[in-house]
Amino acid sequence: MYAVFTASRLMKASEVRKIYEEMRDNPDIIGSLEAKAKEKLEQQFGKKEKAAS
Repeated sequence: MYAVFTASRLMKASEVRKIYEEMRDNPDIIGSLEAKAKEKLEQQFGKKEKAAS
């Protein structure tokens, strides 16, 4: 599984390594963060349905 990590503030390299290591060792964290992000986007933009093809 690949994950993209972005920082919302300026961080030291040691901080980034520590956070990345925690996320790599526990993929459940990534899954829960992804679910929260999707929920927030759906609330903000509304859930779009796929058009019938």
